[in-house]
Amino acid sequence: MRRRFSPKYLLAIPILLVAAMAIYNLPFVHSRLAWRIDNLRIRLQYAINPPEEVVFQPQEQAQIESQANAIVNATLTALAPTITPTPFAPTATMSGPTETLQPSPTPTLMPTPLPASIRLAGVKYEDQHNRYNFCGPANLSMALTFWGWDGNRDVVGEYVKTNKDDKNVMPYELQDFVRTQTNEYNAVIRYGGDIELLKELLAAGFPIVTEKGYYTYDMTGRYGWLGHYQFVTGYDESKDVLVVQDTYIDKGENHEFTYTDFNNGWRSFDNLFMVVYPTTREAEVLNLLGDYADVDGSSRNALEVAKQETATLSGVDQYFAAFNVGTSHVNLKEYVDAAYAYDYAFQLYAGLPEDDLRPFRMLWYQTGPYFAYYYSGRYQDVIDLANATFETITNDVLEETWYWRGMAKLALGDTQGAISDFQESVRLHPDFAPGLEQLSQLGVSP
Repeated sequence: MRRRFSPKYLLAIPILLVAAMAIYNLPFVHSRLAWRIDNLRIRLQYAINPPEEVVFQPQEQAQIESQANAIVNATLTALAPTITPTPFAPTATMSGPTETLQPSPTPTLMPTPLPASIRLAGVKYEDQHNRYNFCGPANLSMALTFWGWDGNRDVVGEYVKTNKDDKNVMPYELQDFVRTQTNEYNAVIRYGGDIELLKELLAAGFPIVTEKGYYTYDMTGRYGWLGHYQFVTGYDESKDVLVVQDTYIDKGENHEFTYTDFNNGWRSFDNLFMVVYPTTREAEVLNLLGDYADVDGSSRNALEVAKQETATLSGVDQYFAAFNVGTSHVNLKEYVDAAYAYDYAFQLYAGLPEDDLRPFRMLWYQTGPYFAYYYSGRYQDVIDLANATFETITNDVLEETWYWRGMAKLALGDTQGAISDFQESVRLHPDFAPGLEQLSQLGVSP
């Protein structure tokens, strides 16, 4: 005799679902399962919509140039009948030699040779495992605990990763943690660093946090380009290697990278570096930085290197170098020049093969193009770039991208669309100051 189906089984289904969700949201369970579930979702979405196929093509510059040329030509035509040549009248110049004061000779100081190798003691290695995109918090924690800070990656992460799904922690967010959440330490960020500067800092006892890109397998098993922080704690001249604490790879403690390999990865972030140090040693750090102590000076140096590399490199490395030209111009607040540079970089990107070498995550980590296009008045390009960036990500958790799209919409008169984007930026990051400021100016609550 067949047993009759009991309705009580149907009642059990929602109870089991609620119980499963409650268990899933327990912190120690969620931290171990969330990334696995997210990885499965990402694999499915990327299989349907490959992110390498997304290409941003800036459009507005050609329109602006056409309009500008038309205005200039019309103006010149209107002024042409009234222009009369002015005869050139040479002015007298003082003849004869003039005395030039020569500086008195000063003795040449020979720099103290650096040690052949350095491995800083006192590093407390931390990885990012069993946490989601935690390389920023883990690296900053190591940089602070080196100096005696009493904390760990989770303390940093609680402040800088207010959204557990955040794909990236920006360098300025790490710097902000040091400056606002610790009392004894400070951090400086500069661009255009080189191996020699890293060695000089290490020889003086200062480790460095660097931001790099490199090709590897991500957590979904997909091969491609990723952004990554690395904590540099030593070097060895006999092997031409830097010693880094890599939070992602297995056996990442005291991992060695050749100078060449390190530079190739560092290039994709304009050779950005951050020095964390006790405030009592600030004068020493600034002295070691030399020309890099000046923010604009370091950006000028980075710009010259990027221009040279753009002219000499090829393939994806040339794209990174051209992108760095734009980034350096942004850091110098030369936004029109930056926009032209980014236009060229995106042109190079479009010419790269549609394979795993295309660094489609670039705008997850770097927002320079938004600054350049927005402050050049190219608002539609800002919107188009933001939309293209959203196409490369499986969940739109980039608060900076929402913010810049909102700024462009506001400039074009779409106030309601801007408000919606600003609100999303602060939903993702409740303490995101730029989004909060815009909402406040518009008289809208988050």
